[in-house]
Formats: sequence, structure tokens, C-alpha cells
Amino acid sequence: MPAQTAPAEAPVAQPSTADQTTAAPAPAPTASEPEVATAQDIVVTGSRITASGFTAPTPTTVIDAGSIAANAQPNVFATIAQLPSLQGSTGTSTGTFSTSSGQQGLSSFSLRGVGAIRTLTLLDGQRVVGANATGVPDISLFPQLLIKRVDVVNGGASASYGSDAVGGVVNFITDTRFKGVKGNIQGGITTYGDNEQVLLQLAAGTNYLEDRLHIVASTEYSHDAGIGGGDFGTELANGRDWFRQSTLINRNVLNDGSPQYLFLDNAQPYNYTKYGLITAGPLQGTAFDQSGQPFQFQYGSNGTPARDAAGNVNGCYPGFCIGGDLSGNVDAGRSLQSRIQRVNSYGRIGFDWAPDNEIYVSANIGQVKTSNQPVGGQNRPNLTIQCANPFVPTLVQAACATAGITNFQYGTSNAALGNTQVYTDRRQYRFVAGAKGRQLVAGSNWTYDMYYEHGTNYSNIDVNNVLLSNRFNQAINATTLNGAIVCANPVARANGCQPLNIFGGNPSQGALSYIMPDNGPRQRTRQTQDVISVNFSGSPFSLWAGPVSFAFGGEFRHEFYEVTADAYGAGIDNTPNNAAYPFDPTLLTGGNNWYAGNYKNGRGAYSVKEAFVETNVPILDSDGLGRANVNGAVRVTDYSTSGTVWTWKIGGTWDLPIDGFRLRGVTSRDVRAPNLSELFAAPVTTTLPGFFDPFRNVNVLAIQNTIGNTSLTPEIARNSTVGIAFSGSSLVPGLSLSVDYYQLKIKDLVSSLGAADIVNLCFQNILPDSCGAFNLNNTNGPNFINVQAFNLASIDTNGFDFEASYRWQRPLGLPGSFTLRGLATHIRKFVTDTGLPGTIPNDTAGVNIGNTPDWKWLAVQTYANDDFSLLLQERWFSDGVLGHQYVQCAPGNCPVSTNNRPTIDKNSIPGAFYMDVGGTYNVTDQVTGYFKVDNLFDRDPSRSPFFVNPALYDVYGRTYRVGVRYQF
Repeated sequence: MPAQTAPAEAPVAQPSTADQTTAAPAPAPTASEPEVATAQDIVVTGSRITASGFTAPTPTTVIDAGSIAANAQPNVFATIAQLPSLQGSTGTSTGTFSTSSGQQGLSSFSLRGVGAIRTLTLLDGQRVVGANATGVPDISLFPQLLIKRVDVVNGGASASYGSDAVGGVVNFITDTRFKGVKGNIQGGITTYGDNEQVLLQLAAGTNYLEDRLHIVASTEYSHDAGIGGGDFGTELANGRDWFRQSTLINRNVLNDGSPQYLFLDNAQPYNYTKYGLITAGPLQGTAFDQSGQPFQFQYGSNGTPARDAAGNVNGCYPGFCIGGDLSGNVDAGRSLQSRIQRVNSYGRIGFDWAPDNEIYVSANIGQVKTSNQPVGGQNRPNLTIQCANPFVPTLVQAACATAGITNFQYGTSNAALGNTQVYTDRRQYRFVAGAKGRQLVAGSNWTYDMYYEHGTNYSNIDVNNVLLSNRFNQAINATTLNGAIVCANPVARANGCQPLNIFGGNPSQGALSYIMPDNGPRQRTRQTQDVISVNFSGSPFSLWAGPVSFAFGGEFRHEFYEVTADAYGAGIDNTPNNAAYPFDPTLLTGGNNWYAGNYKNGRGAYSVKEAFVETNVPILDSDGLGRANVNGAVRVTDYSTSGTVWTWKIGGTWDLPIDGFRLRGVTSRDVRAPNLSELFAAPVTTTLPGFFDPFRNVNVLAIQNTIGNTSLTPEIARNSTVGIAFSGSSLVPGLSLSVDYYQLKIKDLVSSLGAADIVNLCFQNILPDSCGAFNLNNTNGPNFINVQAFNLASIDTNGFDFEASYRWQRPLGLPGSFTLRGLATHIRKFVTDTGLPGTIPNDTAGVNIGNTPDWKWLAVQTYANDDFSLLLQERWFSDGVLGHQYVQCAPGNCPVSTNNRPTIDKNSIPGAFYMDVGGTYNVTDQVTGYFKVDNLFDRDPSRSPFFVNPALYDVYGRTYRVGVRYQF
């Protein structure tokens, strides 16, 4: 039979004896005779118990290698992230609008919408070094071709696995006994002719010494060309036409009977344009074309310039008109997907020193390189230009004289400066040595699993083509000296200042090199993780219903990180000047000199010591009452930064005497300790180019500084699930159904207010303490908002998970099988309480600018036989809102707008339906060709006031993939 024939199935299927929902394996040796593991081989993720017949109470979904192959994604992350219970995962289309986050191209999972930092991701049950200071690993660096299955635990598992398993656990299980050679070659492209993809994978395995020495290895190369930014205005990359420059406009009027917020398309900022605009005073409305010639700017909304000092526009809203000349808008310049190249290699050597006892070493070395364009241009509003500046056109100088002014306010997208590019380079070196097996102790079998892991991750960020703000300010302040145009400031001239003409699109190369030096912002991070773990499991005695199982063990973990940045971003007190970043007296010595990418220095470490015990007690085993067990665990954890915390779980399963029915339930106390970033992070800066200042009714350029807090304590969660499953019934063979209710409450949540919330709480005098956290009219440096995390907030979420599948063998007498599968998650509520006085809890279930739609489902229909397979897959999530805090109303009927209950004209965002199609054909017994089309109907994203939400919507468009798999 073909070794690579894979039924094209979704990642869902029949519950197994381990109470897991699993996709059927790829056929071998025939489509109706799948390989199955023996009972003693079952290891249940979500529990440390390893015993034959044990059923864990926590719902677990299993995605096998056949399902991963059928989905034909260039990264296994994309397949797992389609599961409805995964909400808010990050991938190559998220983080692309950022310069400073360092998360571009970082693939990490988020269960239950509580964030990747609250989802524990493991490789063969072992921790993996984080790919950045938040501690989350990058799935792109895992050995993907050797993955045998992926277990997704939908519930808390801190008592079994320790910190971070609040939303659940995703565990990648590799094939450590693979024999032979297999490979995969794949290519892809979108219907728009971009994001060209190449994937090359190769794995091999063999054994020696009478099958006692096992060697497996794999390597892979993947390149996604990405989807770059579009042009200025509203034109996206390569003909995509769904962008409308939708914006949430704050009228900043609370009590006139009309909505405070307006959700409108074609928003036109009127404080800058592509090649420059005079924004206030008698000459307001004078714009400049690429050659520097003045013309009258076309305001939207039939607006006319008020020509006052504040820069108001008659007939328009604060900061925006609607329609008009949109050629200077910058948002369309954002990358829709990062360009990403990943290379990784994996090797493992295991030696059976006795039957069922192995010692092993493994190495995983990988690199992920990305690039993205965060926005178009480098817009600078609110500039002051002297009329005597020699670059000011003669006509404008004459108009200045007529108006009796010596300077004017000016704004520009800086299109002539080009676009900023961000490059990241993450390299992971992970090594594991361990031993596992079983031994007979006091008449019963005990398993052991112990390992030491050391991982190091190096993360480099480099930013090209970004301006130094103070040098820009010096360069645009030009004068004439001895008949030559020079920078007006003699100190700046002495330090290399070259005058910059910002009227039009023809700056000199000398000016560009001065304001945007070759050595741009840079950050270098080294992060290490060391883990020692020892676990034992056995069944030392039996009771009336069966053997009682125990597991116990301990773990020590040390996390460390160090980050250094360039002198201009971090400040010369932290990073001394050098040849690459020489001293310049016009720059701020404290840092924050770049337009974007002001990275900082930081360093921190913590250690964790843990011990746990878990037990499983069977309490029923009879034909009349069925079979039931109780499972419990407790863990004590000591953090070097915050002391000791206890976690526990208690649950059970009951196989009813009714054929095929099982009840299950579990409740647990889970924890997440603050990560290195939250505790010790050097400030992470984010540039906000159009931040609204309600005090002056203007949009300003501001820097958001996110800083660490060493006083943070662990988050505490209470996680409960209860459900019923039906499978394996002789009455309806092939049918599997399950429904589970979940509730997750997290207190002492590590969180911070957003920049806009901090400013608004001050502006409306709700939280006066927040007024000291920002300065939006800073005369001594860049405008800023400081954001810091505290243990103040809480999350309360609940909902339902549904799973169903039906397999029909030999449908209508045809060879092979026909399978229907589906899973869905319904979020009833997702309430976040900031814990701040004067605020109310906010329910984000069904908020489609976030990660938690009301409903999300995945359905698949498959026909597969020994020669070919065909797949149809549907992905859908429900219509939603911008926010439940908003009061939707029409002009003349609106109540008073407040910070907690603001008014809005439209509070809805449609959901989306996507259909995918795929198939395979067995060319020979060893070679299989396949194809896949994602987003078959090329469904566009819904409009959003925040450009687009790639966490929910497909931003690529229709994507084609073809490939060949082989195995010998």
C-alpha cells in the first residue's frame, strides 16, 4: 500500500480509550486496517498517569499525522490553529503592523482566547525555550515531518505540568522509532500572484544492534515570500480591493444627542498628506505635489479650512474628513503577511539498554528569519516650518508675507523617505538528554521519565530606513549661509547635518543619509532555559474496581534573558556610543531618538522548583453501573520571584451502562507566573502615528512605552469542565458525539490599560492618577504614553465545545470510507474586569475586532480509498460587534456618552465563511501527489476600524498549493 496515502480529514474524530478525540491515522497497510498503539503505549497528555485503560477527565483533541498531511499547510501551526477552541493564536499574518514587538512571524498557540502566554506548548511532553521574552515557543522551529500526533488539552493542567497551562496544553509527539526515508515537496501561491511558497522536508530513521539503537533525523526548508504593503492611499498589494480606510472617529462630544464615535469609511486625516500640507493658519489647505509645487488640497466632507491656529476644518470631524484626497493615507502600506524563511534540523539517538528501557539524546536547531513593512512612509504631523526656509516655494513665501506670518504648521506622510523595513532573525539551539522506561518494583510495573533540557534562543531585530526624529527636525530647519542652503543649527551642522527639502518628493541623498543612517535601530536578545524533570508512575495495588494508579515527580527550571539595544534607542547611559552609533549632541542622551524601533536594554532571571503527586482511583466496574474513576493531583511550586503557590485538580469519568455513553468532569486550580518580559522587560516602544489627543482635538505622533514590573505575582485560575461523549456504540458504529461545558476564571491577571484608555480616563477625570503616565504635547522630546502591567484585572469566560464525526466504511458499496466531521466552540461570555475604580467589566465574547467570536466551527467531508482522496472543509465564525460597551444610537436619540458606555453609530462587524478543497492521488506505492485550495471563493476580510483583524479573517485571499510526498 502507499505509505503516504492520507485520508483528507479534519483534525477531529473518534474518542479513544484515553478519552481523547482523535483523527483517524493514515492507512497502513490498508484503508480499513489502521495501525493502533498497544494499551501499554498510551500516554495521555493532561495527566502524568501512564496506565493501561486509564481515561483522563479533561477533554483532549488529537490531530494525527494523516490529518496534518491532508490539510497541506506549509507550517503545522496553521492546521492546529484552525481548531475552534484555539482563539488568538499568532502567526505570520499577525504582528506585521509592528516595528518593536519582535513577534513578527512568531507562531504560537492561544487556547480559550486567554493568550499564548497562558497556553503551555510542549514537545514530546517537555518544555521548549521561549522564542522571545514572553516565554512562548515558535512552532516553526519544531521538527514537523516527524510529528506523529498533536494533543490539544482543552482545560487547565497546571497540577500536572506546572505554570502556564491555564488555557490548556498543546503537546507535539514525534515518531522516535521511525524507520525509512520520507519527504515532502510543496509549492504555493495566492490568486493575486504573491506569497509564493516553497516547502522542502526530509526525514530518515533506522535501527542497529538488533533494534536496540534507534536513530531518527529530519531537516526542512520553508520560504514564504509574504504579502507586502500597498501604495499610499487605499490600494493594497497586487490588486486587493477590500481596504476602505475605515476608522472609528471620536467626535469628542458627549452630550449633544448624537453618537460620540462614528464608524466610517474613507477617513481622511487632514493634518498631513503624501508630499506635505500646510495644516493651520492663513495658508491652511496648501498642499504640495511630488515636484514641490503648491496646489489646493481637496478636503473630504465638502470641508473648508478654518485657517485658524488650531487647524480646524469646517464641515469635518476632529482629525478627519470623509472622502476627498486620500493619496497621503499610510495604512495600506502595511504588510499583510511577513516574508518568512525557516530552516530547522532535528536528530535523536535512543538506546534500549534493556527491554522497555531507553536512554536518549536529541538536538533541535532551527532558524526563522522574517521581514515586514509596518506602515507606509513615516508621517510627521504638527511640524513648524519657517517661511524664510529656502526650500519653501516662492509663491508660499509671498503668501506668508501677505498674511503677515513668519511660520506655519505642516504635516507630511514623508513618502519621499521610503518605507521602513523590519527584519527579525530567531535562532534556537535545544538539547535534551533523558531516560525513560519501566521497571518491576514490589511486584508492580512502574514507569519513569526523566530528562535534562537546555535551550538557547537568540533573537535579532534590525530596522532599516527609519529616521532619527531630532536629526529630521534639524534637517528641515534650513537657512541660507554664504549662498548655500544649510541646516540652521550650527551644532547640527558641525555634526554632519544636511538640509532636507520636505516640500515634494525630491530629497538629496546627503539629507537621507543624515536623517536615516545605515545603522538603524537594533536589538539583540539571548534567552536560555534549563529544565531538570523526573516523573514516576505505577499501580502498586488494586481495589474492588481495579488497580489504583499513582504518579509523582519534581521539576527544576531556570529562565534567563538579556537584551541589548543601540545607543540611539536605549540611551547612551545604557549603551555607550560607538563607531556604528557615534555621539551626536543633537540627539537625546536618554534614548527614544528613532521615529520607531526605540529598543531598550534589559536583563532578568528566575528559577522554579516544583513537586507533584497524582492519583487515579477506579470506583466502579460492573455491568449494571458501568465503569468510573476519580482522578486528582496536587502540585507545589516555589518561584524565586514570588514565593510558593499550590495548584490542584479533581475530576473523573463514568462509562455509563448505556452503550457508548461517557460522562466526564474536572475542576482545577491553575497558575501562571509572570514571564521574563512582564517582570524585567526593557521598555518595549510602539510608535502610534495617528494617536488622538482629546485635550486638543488633534492627531499626534506618540510613543507607547511598555515597561516591566518586578512586583508582579502569579495569576490564579479556576478551570472547570463537564461533558458527555458518545462513541464506540454497537448500535451506531462509526458515530462519535461530544459536548462539554467549560468555565475559566482568572484573578490577579497581569494586564495593563491601553494607551487610549489611559488618556481617556484622565481626560474624563475618572482616574486622575493616569494623568502622569503620558505627555502628548512634549516640548522636550517625543510625545509618550507609559504602560505598565499590574495584578489588577480578572477574566471570567465560559462556553461550550461540540465535536462530532461519522465514518461510513464502503459507502454505497464503493471502496474506502466517507467521513463527516465537525467541531465548534460557543463562547457565552468573556468578561474582563480591569479592576480600576470608575470602570466596569467588559464582555468581549462576540467582539470581532478581537479573538473571541460568539461561535466558531470547523467542518470537513472526506472520501478516501486506496487510490485517491477528496476533501471539502468549511471554516466559519459568527457576526459580531466592535464592543459590547458601546451604545448604538442614531443622531437625535443618543444618551450622554460616558467612558464606560460610549455611544456609537454602528456597532457590528460581519463574521466570515471560508471553504477549502483538497485531494490526493497515489502515483505509485511510494509517491503521492496532492493539491489544496484555501479560501476557494476568495472571501475578503470585513471592514474594521483598525485596518484588519488577521486573528480571525483571511487576509491572503484564495491560495493554491500542490505537492508530492514520498516514503521508502
